[in-house]
Amino acid sequence: MQKRIWPYLLFLLSIGCEKNKDTGGTVNPPSPPPPPVVEEKPEFKDRSRSPLFIEILPEFSAVKAFTFISSEDTIKPSPDFIFGGGPDGQAFLKNPDGSGYIVITNHEYTWAASRMYLDKKLNPVKGEYLLDSDGGMFRLCSATLATPEEHGFPKMLFLTRGEADPNGMTHALDPVAASTPKDKARVKPALGKFSGENNVPLPKDSYSGKTVIVLTEDAESGQVYVYVSDTPGDLDNGKLYIMRRKDQNEVETAMVTGTTYDVEFVEAVNAKNLTGAELEALAINQKSLSFGRVEDVDYRKGSAANGRELYFTSTGMNNRPAKTKWGRVYRLRLDAASPLSGKLDIIAEGDSNPGNDLINPDNICATTNFVYIQEDGDNFYAGANHNSLIWQYDIATGTKKKFIDTRNRVLAASKYNPGSDLRYGLWEFGAMVDISDIIGVPGTFTLNLHVHSWKEGNRYLNPSKAGTAVEAYNAGGQMLILTGVPR
Repeated sequence: MQKRIWPYLLFLLSIGCEKNKDTGGTVNPPSPPPPPVVEEKPEFKDRSRSPLFIEILPEFSAVKAFTFISSEDTIKPSPDFIFGGGPDGQAFLKNPDGSGYIVITNHEYTWAASRMYLDKKLNPVKGEYLLDSDGGMFRLCSATLATPEEHGFPKMLFLTRGEADPNGMTHALDPVAASTPKDKARVKPALGKFSGENNVPLPKDSYSGKTVIVLTEDAESGQVYVYVSDTPGDLDNGKLYIMRRKDQNEVETAMVTGTTYDVEFVEAVNAKNLTGAELEALAINQKSLSFGRVEDVDYRKGSAANGRELYFTSTGMNNRPAKTKWGRVYRLRLDAASPLSGKLDIIAEGDSNPGNDLINPDNICATTNFVYIQEDGDNFYAGANHNSLIWQYDIATGTKKKFIDTRNRVLAASKYNPGSDLRYGLWEFGAMVDISDIIGVPGTFTLNLHVHSWKEGNRYLNPSKAGTAVEAYNAGGQMLILTGVPR
C-alpha cells in the first residue's frame, strides 16, 4: 500500500514546482481584474440654498426643475464670487480641457457677464467675471454662443448685445480665454450701433460659406437686421441690412394674424461707421418695419431648412396705436436662395384677449418642434390677469399651452418678496437654453430668473466688483436646470 502512495505524492509535488518554460518564473494565480472606471455623469439635484422660484404647471408633470445657483450661494473655491442679479443671455459649453463645463451668463442690469466652471457632475468649482460693469458699457440682455460645429465660425465666440443705449454694440467674447473684464475693445461696429437685444448666427448649412446673423433692436421703433458676410465667422467686413415689407407699409399693427407678408432686407450702406442716430434715420428713410421693441430671436433646430425659420418677439408698448401693446411673436421664413428676402407672419399675440393671453413676451427658445415664449410682464398693465409665464407653442399644430409660472406671490413676506408685492409680473424670465446635446441628456435646459424684489441691502450690488461703472441694481437672481422638457 505505501509503495503505491509515494510515487503518486512525488508526482503531485513535481507538478506544483514545475517552472514556466516561457518565463522561467513560477506559475501564479491570475491577478484580479482592475476595478471598472466609473464615468462621472451629470447629477440632477438642488444645489442652491434658495428655494425654487418657479412652478411647473400640472400638464407638464414629467418636467423636473432643480435649483442650480442663486445670488446668495457661495462657490467654495471662489468665495468672493457672487452670481449677480438679472441673469439673462447664457452660453453652456464643454470645457476644452475635458474637466467638465463652462457657463457664461449676462447679468443684464449690472452690465456684466459671469463665467462659472463646472465639473462633469455639474457642480460649480470656480466663478469669475468675463466682463465687468466697467467693460460692459451697456445693459447686456440676450446672447448667443457661436461655434465651429453649429455655425462654422473659426472658434467659439459669445456674442452679447448692448441695450438701453442708441449706440449699443455687440461684444464678441472668447469663452475660454483668460478673463480681461475691463476690455472694451471686443465690440463689433460692423454689426451696427443700436439698442440691441440679441444677435443670432444661423447654422452653417443654412447659407453655406456665409456668415448670416439676425439682430433685433429693443427700442420704440425696433428693427430687425441681418448681417451678411461671404466669410464664415467674419464680424468685421460684412454688410448690414434692415427689414421692411415689400409694399413698404411700416406700421406693425397693420399686420394681422392669419396673413403672410413678403419682406426684404435693404442695405444700410456704411453701417460700420454710422452712429445709432444715423442708422435710425436711415431705417426711417428706407421705410423699414417698425416694431414695439423687438426682443429675443431664435431659429428652429433640426435641419438646414429649419435654420432659416426664425421666431422673434415684439414685447409691446402702451399708448402707441401703431405698435402692439400686449405683445406678439412673429415667424420669419427666409428664402433658401438668399437671406435678404422672406415671409413674415404672426404666430401668437396678446392684443385680441388682453390680460389673459400673452403679456409682453421677451425671451424665446426654439427647438425642433416647439417654441418656448418667456414673458416679462413688469410693465404692470392694468388688466393683466396672470403672472409672467413661459408658454409652449407647438409648431405643428399652431397651439400653445401655459408651461411655467413664477412663485413671487407664493413667497410673499419672505426675504425674496419682503414687501408682499402681489402684482402680476413682479419677476421675469431670462434665457432658456437647450443643453441636451452638450451634456448628453435629452430634454435638459437651463433657465434664468430675475427676482427683482429680492434685495438684502447692498449685498448684491456691484457683483462684478467694478471700479467706476457701478450700476444701482441690487436684486438677486437664480439659475435653474430643467429636465424632461419636450423638444
